[in-house]
Amino acid sequence: METVLVFHEVDDVDHWLSSPKREEILGPMGVTVRTFKDPDDSNRTALILEVPSREQFEEALRGEEAAEAMKFDGVRPETVLVLEEVLP
Repeated sequence: METVLVFHEVDDVDHWLSSPKREEILGPMGVTVRTFKDPDDSNRTALILEVPSREQFEEALRGEEAAEAMKFDGVRPETVLVLEEVLP
C-alpha cells in the first residue's frame, strides 16, 4: 500500500463530504480514504488515501468516471494537488 495526500477546493464542503462518489470510484480499487476539511470554513478539503498502487490510482483519476465524479462532487480541478509519501 502507498499513502497519497490530495488537497483540493470544492464548491460545497457538506455536499462533498456526504457524496457517495469516493466510495463508488475508489472502493472497488481497495483504496481507503480519510477526509478532511479546513476548520476555518473555507472550501479547502483534503484526503489521505491508502492505495494499492499509485499508478493504478493515477490512471483511474484520468478516466471519464473520475471526471464525472469530481464534477458531481463540486471539486475544482484546477486546485487538485496530489502528494505521495516519501519513505526514507
